[in-house]
Amino acid sequence: MGSFSLVHWLVLGLIILLLFGKGRFSDMMGDVAKGLKSFKKGMAEDDTVPPPAPRQIDGQRAPDATPTPTAETETR
Repeated sequence: MGSFSLVHWLVLGLIILLLFGKGRFSDMMGDVAKGLKSFKKGMAEDDTVPPPAPRQIDGQRAPDATPTPTAETETR
C-alpha cells in the first residue's frame, strides 16, 4: 500500500510519454539547455563590465581617500 509497483511505474511512464511525446520532450530539454547557456553567458558578461564610476555632485567636495581612525583601530 505504501509504494507503487513496477506495473504502476510503467503505466505512468507510458502516459507521460503519450502526453509529451519523444520529440516534444527532447525539444523541451534542448530549450532548457539553451536557456542555461544564455543565462551563463549573461552572467559572464556582467562580470566583465566594470562598474560605473561614482558621480560627484557640483558644489560638494570629494570624500577623503583615507579612513578616519576610530577608537577601536587606535588601541591596536
